[in-house]
Amino acid sequence: MSHWEQYQQSIVRYPDMGFTIDFSRMEAPTDLADRLSSEVARALSDREKTEAGEIANPDEGRMVGHYWLRNPDLAPEAEGQWIREVKDSVVSFAQQVRSGEVTAPNGNTFRHVVLVGIGGSALGPQLVDKALRAVDEPIQLHFLDNTDPGGMDDLYDSLGDGLAETLVLVISKSGGTPETRNGMLETEARFAKQGLDMAKQAVAVTGVGSKLDQYAESNGWLARFEMSDWVGGRTSVMSAVGLLPAALCGIDIDTFLKGAADMDEKTRSSSVADNASLQLALMWHHAGNGRGEKDMVILPYCDRLDLMSKYLQQLVMESLGKEYEIGNEKVVNQGIAVYGNKGSTDQHAYVQQLRDGLNNFFATFIEIQKTREGDSIAFDDGASSADYLQGFLRGTRDALSGNDRQSITITFEQLGAYQLGALIALYERAVSFYASLVNINAYHQPGVEAGKKAAAAFLDLLAQVKASLGSDAAGADQVAEKIGSTEVEKVYHCLNHLAGTGHCQRVLGATPAEDRFSV
Repeated sequence: MSHWEQYQQSIVRYPDMGFTIDFSRMEAPTDLADRLSSEVARALSDREKTEAGEIANPDEGRMVGHYWLRNPDLAPEAEGQWIREVKDSVVSFAQQVRSGEVTAPNGNTFRHVVLVGIGGSALGPQLVDKALRAVDEPIQLHFLDNTDPGGMDDLYDSLGDGLAETLVLVISKSGGTPETRNGMLETEARFAKQGLDMAKQAVAVTGVGSKLDQYAESNGWLARFEMSDWVGGRTSVMSAVGLLPAALCGIDIDTFLKGAADMDEKTRSSSVADNASLQLALMWHHAGNGRGEKDMVILPYCDRLDLMSKYLQQLVMESLGKEYEIGNEKVVNQGIAVYGNKGSTDQHAYVQQLRDGLNNFFATFIEIQKTREGDSIAFDDGASSADYLQGFLRGTRDALSGNDRQSITITFEQLGAYQLGALIALYERAVSFYASLVNINAYHQPGVEAGKKAAAAFLDLLAQVKASLGSDAAGADQVAEKIGSTEVEKVYHCLNHLAGTGHCQRVLGATPAEDRFSV
């Protein structure tokens, strides 16, 4: 069969959305859906149950309602009313800030927004901001999404006196996430250092009654917006988490939500041939033999989408990286590794390995047909920058398939709020479908919780080590014995950290065992 014939049989098009997805270079069997008919039936059934409000996260007894955020009519009455009220409050507050009705304490309009959050509380807003914010937008959005003190200082120093006209958004559903708490307290301290009261410029997005909610209320913060326990961090971009920073920066959130709602409607179809997300999930299953045996490489050929691979790392890997099947204790160790950057930048980076190295991946090209308004100059050969970008995309696709490398191509006619909403919804649904195909729970994250517990245990050990140090130099084994710990290596790393941050002195020996530490 020719590429042309294969292409026509292997695409899903939604002309009313300006969208096409092409699976022709995946070399999937034409009867793939039939071979997985029981799994497909389960995926379609799970979709209905989730949107109907069935408990999808049994570990925490939670529904999963991110689909309701863009169509409240689908939600139970109470949840639907809540969605509308939160969105209205977001729109109202953003309009007051942008119009100058709500100002900084010095009477000037806000020029900056610092978003303090981590994971989905930052990644979604970062993606939306990079993809959609106008270059002449008067309000600039900044992110404090790590507990790295150097990164915090870089941000504060870059703002300088602008901190007086900076709105601070602190986003944490539980209010107890350590990284976000640290960023909030560091920001508060920097405000105080400049003689400013952060509370007069601070906004919380959090669960009702959470630690953050209580802190914001007791300190008289400017505003608070609600999060619900049925909205997970990695699917929260269409809640107040993403809508508030987007609206503050002049992004059309109604159109953003409409794009997602329209893609949701398309991907509710029980017809596999017409369901882009279900076919996408089936291609992932085919590529990795239902075991995640191949990595997913995301290559958007659009500068404004260069955070898409980072966003999908969390959405896909946190959702699909699971140890057990649903309903039993069978160990399956599922997951799909995701990485990527942007084209054509990566023509000069890792495409060499993709073409000639290990065949352990499938690529996804994301094409935006029109990225410039108006005419482009023609170079000496008559081609434009857009022509070259298209040439590199098609050339790379052909080079990969010519060496038996699989790829998918997603095409939108242009990039705006509508298209970004649709793209996010496409992947959210595909992740859900794939999880059903391989019988795992996409909506819990026990591995993340395990990491948090391990970090807390390390911090407890660090406090013990710090308290045990005196003027007499001691090695890691001596300190471990003093505090009653058998974890000498961990004690050594605590000591090194304390030395690196100036809390103790270190004299290096011939080996780590001979290093000595003292106050």
